[in-house]
Parts: sequence; C-alpha cells; structure tokens
Amino acid sequence: MSDPAIALLEFDSISAGIVAGDAMVKTSPVGSIHAGTVHPGKYLVLVSGDTASVEVALETGSDIGASHLSDSVFLPDIHPDVSQAIVGGTDPKSVQGEALGIVETSSVASTIDAADAGVKTAEVAVLAIQLADGLGGKGYVLFTGAVSDVGASVEAAVLRIEPHGTLIRSDVIAQLHDEMAQNLVSQLRFLELVKGRG
Repeated sequence: MSDPAIALLEFDSISAGIVAGDAMVKTSPVGSIHAGTVHPGKYLVLVSGDTASVEVALETGSDIGASHLSDSVFLPDIHPDVSQAIVGGTDPKSVQGEALGIVETSSVASTIDAADAGVKTAEVAVLAIQLADGLGGKGYVLFTGAVSDVGASVEAAVLRIEPHGTLIRSDVIAQLHDEMAQNLVSQLRFLELVKGRG
C-alpha cells in the first residue's frame, strides 16, 4: 500500500459496508480497495490512491452508509511506517532498554489515526498495529523509542483521536522488561504465543 492517501470506513452493518464499498469504487478511481468483516460483526472498507480520488470515495461511502457508519479516518499523507504496519509489514525488533508507548482504542479507524499522529510527532518506531480481529473490535498501536519521544508520540496520538471518542487507555513504560519485550516482538496474540512454546 504505497499510495499517499488512505481512507478507512468502519460500518456496524455488513450489508451497508458492502453497498458503500461498491459505490466508492464505482464513483472514484482509487488505487486499491480492501474490504471485509472483522469482529464483532463490523465491516471495514479501506481505500488508497491519490488524495482527490480517496477523498471522493470517502464522501461517497460516508453518504451511502451514513446510518451505519461507526467511525472513519482520512489520511491524505499517511506515514509509510503506518502503511507497512497495517499490512503486517513491520520488522519487529528488540525493544530492550527502550520505552514502549501503548494507545488502545475501540475502533480500527482511530487506531490508524493514532498511529499516524504518533509516528509523525517524534523519533519513534511503530512496533505493531493490531486491528479488530481477536480483539472484540478494538485496536492498539505500540510505539518504541526514547522515553521522551515515546511520551510525545502517545500524547499526540491521544490528542488526534479525541474527536473519535474512542480512546480506551494510553500508557508509557519507561523501560520495558526484557522478558516482556521478547513477548511483544515474538507474537502479540496470547494463545498463539502459548502454543508456540508448547
């Protein structure tokens, strides 16, 4: 997903999401569309492309699915690290001796928005972005770096998502314990981590 702009619409109705997604690609020449279900019964539509096309698609989808649209985000200049993390392309590295920032939200759209704000604010790396599935629809982003940078990133992320009204919690751990760091870089899903050790 190397396009400069993205929009994500989050619907509480699968049918409304499908109809909106179809209308979005029929009315605007977006570069790509990814759509599908996530827990708990939500439907996501993610489009990328040039800024004007993505903005038109967002307006169309928002209008068509208005009564079932639970959250959305439009990023006309998404940070490349966020794009990589969304598609699972991050290269997890050790966070030993570094601070960890956590921003947890109740929507996929606000998690992406938080990640973009945080990584653009200070010298941090996006360790991971986890979205919806297996999380009851929630999402979270993990930042790593120096304590002051991570603190600034978390603060910026929280400020950016205030309008969404979806913040669950944010935290900064000044120096993550080595064993906890190993858990984070090896596998973020608890059951998969436990099975891997069995």
